[in-house]
Amino acid sequence: MEKFLYLFRGGMDHSKSNQELQEQTQKWITWVNELRKSGIYLGGDPLQPTGVQLEGKKKTITDGPFVETKEMVGGYVMILAKDINEAVEISKGCPIFEYDGHLEVRPVQKMDI
Repeated sequence: MEKFLYLFRGGMDHSKSNQELQEQTQKWITWVNELRKSGIYLGGDPLQPTGVQLEGKKKTITDGPFVETKEMVGGYVMILAKDINEAVEISKGCPIFEYDGHLEVRPVQKMDI
């Protein structure tokens, strides 16, 4: 089994009512719990919409992830799958697609350290 990282962009509409947001959140909780029960869930969390960026040799710091909301990474999940095809198939159950969000599937590179 190999590790894969799901990166989530968009998909949550914060202009919705509290009840609709709770329903969206519950769908995410249900999906993650299904991954846990199957034994392939390694971890993950939503990310705050704030932060800082460091850039270049001088490590210049700027506030915020200055990108459009739909392009900002909003969270991640790491799973185990036999290959990228299986990781993609597993990702299709993610509720982000119900809200027109984006999910990027990335294999985690093995390092010998």
